Amino acid sequence: MLSKINLNLLRSLHVLLEECHVSKAAIRLHVTQSAVSRQLSQLRDLFGDPLLIREGNQLVPTSKAIEIKAKLDSLFEEFDHLLDEQAFEPNEWKGEMVFSSSDYVAQYIFPGLVAQASKLAPKASFKYVMWERDFLSDLSKSDIHLASTMLPEKPEGLSSILLGEDKSVVVMGKHHPLALKDELSVEDILGFPHILISGGGDKNSHIDSALSRLNKTRNIGLTIPFFSAAFDTLTVCDYLLVVPEHVAKNVSETVDITYRTFPLEIVSHKYWLIWHPKYDRDPAHRWMREQATRAIQTSMYSIAYDL
Repeated sequence: MLSKINLNLLRSLHVLLEECHVSKAAIRLHVTQSAVSRQLSQLRDLFGDPLLIREGNQLVPTSKAIEIKAKLDSLFEEFDHLLDEQAFEPNEWKGEMVFSSSDYVAQYIFPGLVAQASKLAPKASFKYVMWERDFLSDLSKSDIHLASTMLPEKPEGLSSILLGEDKSVVVMGKHHPLALKDELSVEDILGFPHILISGGGDKNSHIDSALSRLNKTRNIGLTIPFFSAAFDTLTVCDYLLVVPEHVAKNVSETVDITYRTFPLEIVSHKYWLIWHPKYDRDPAHRWMREQATRAIQTSMYSIAYDL
């Protein structure tokens, strides 16, 4: 039935039943009196009822019209508030936010982010998903709301914030023979096996590209998906690990490691907070990405650069 009804007619009927006067209804509807009269005729046919009966200079609603008006009052009240945008109140928000990144972020940044966000939004829930490279092309289908990852350029087709950038450094345990040197050579870093962190985004292709221009390659002695396990391994083995500087400095505060500048000129890592554009105007999402941006940039810059 609804598919056969012109909703503009229902608006006209609502105004007619409020005014009980064709000319007054026409003024409110910004149409001519004759247009309102034609609409009333269509409405009478639609409902099989006269709806408004002339009594002198007045139009009197029928019992059916009174019944319809009660329903239209409720319907149009809902319509009138359909586009209302209520101010977002974090303390009342009961939604879930799904965040994705590497285990480094999970261990060193996410706990602080959740601690702060949960204070402001105690009824919300938070979920963490380990980031995988192929997630980038599937964000529209996944339940991930926010992700942070390293990418060389702004991702096409996605919304993003550039969080910052830095360069890679060579990390080792403090017991490592190279820890005694202030500067490393290419021969130094190729003289020991390396750990490759396989989880998350691409962290090493630019390093290996720089070495390949010298016709050199690293010896990968251990491939492991987790930052935490890689750093723990450095404390007991003479391996080397190449990671972003802010990561190395952060971890060196609590783990027995040290790091040196990478001995070749390499491009910077760029860190992005990314999300699907369908969330651009979502107030809860907007609030959460502000919290995430602040938490990640604070970790990067206050720790890595002592700002």
